[in-house]
Amino acid sequence: MLPRVLILNERDPHHPKAGGAETHVYEIFGRLAARGFEITHWAAGFEGGGHQDWVSGVRVERLGPLALYYPRVLHHTFRETRRDRFDVVVECLNKVPYYAPLISARPVLALCHHLFGEVAFQQVSVPIASAVWASERLIPSIYRSCEFLAISESTARDLEKRGLDPHRIRVSHPGIDRPNKEPDVTMPRPRRVSYVGRLEAYKKIDILLRAMKKLESRWPDAEIFIVGRGPARSSLEDLARQLGLSDRIHFTGFVTNAERDEILSSSRVCVCPSEKEGWGLTVIEANATGTPVVATDADGLRDSVRDGETGFLVQDEDVEGFAQSIGRLLDDEALARRMSQAALKWSRHFDWDQSADDMAQALERAQGAAR
Repeated sequence: MLPRVLILNERDPHHPKAGGAETHVYEIFGRLAARGFEITHWAAGFEGGGHQDWVSGVRVERLGPLALYYPRVLHHTFRETRRDRFDVVVECLNKVPYYAPLISARPVLALCHHLFGEVAFQQVSVPIASAVWASERLIPSIYRSCEFLAISESTARDLEKRGLDPHRIRVSHPGIDRPNKEPDVTMPRPRRVSYVGRLEAYKKIDILLRAMKKLESRWPDAEIFIVGRGPARSSLEDLARQLGLSDRIHFTGFVTNAERDEILSSSRVCVCPSEKEGWGLTVIEANATGTPVVATDADGLRDSVRDGETGFLVQDEDVEGFAQSIGRLLDDEALARRMSQAALKWSRHFDWDQSADDMAQALERAQGAAR
């Protein structure tokens, strides 16, 4: 009999701040729902979001605004796992830990996208970041008996360094949605540079803008596309004006997958200057359009970028290093074409159906370990 699954994750895909973690969760559990799994997700509410919803075959129950959500979700988990409503709880470790092993009467599988560590201080105020950092310190003791599914080797290493049993940690890379049209990796591309993702401070998109300013004398007409939405947009627009880039930078806001793929497939290079990622989903999405990536040599990104083959890795906040690596791809069409071909080949390793298979096996292991 297939297990009845409860997902604990703060946001669902309809949440206005939904990001890569939500994409990952629903690509996987939507497939498991189609296979007959009964799946419920307890998420936080938001303005305009109903109390209940169905998304990709997953039953979404929104437990109120954020201030009420965490107390309610802990109470509900304690109560409903003792009423035999669920067989296994999947806790997504990507924001504040729920400490589900302390309250759940059913086995807990920890799906770990990434832990913040000191990066939290780059995103939120010091008091909140301190609370997040302190809350993560308790993970090794509270989750020591849980099975873990990490989305990258970097995340798995981080868990091991924190003292978790490596025998309980398995890696399952996210898949991707392949473009509707196979990219042509034999043709030269225009000198266009793109970024795709949330516009957040820790993504350090300003590094891309500063790097492009350094390249202005060589390629004054090179276009820059910033694809995505988020709270950092206004500050990035201000910076673009200060740097004199406004006439050739395009802030697209939210776009469809097809529009995103069109932008990427007409770009010479995609840039990801983030200081930390769980994996690098946008890296592989860019690769699937035949676009190489210049990224920070940081957790997650060093797993998704094959340095010197599908792109380049650069030290954190090294504006000159980013400028040099972007410049190499803008300057050398033969190099860009080789990397484009390698990037497309690399992207074919990642498949959502395989990710769903890995999750099904992890759910089975979690139940078996509990028994």
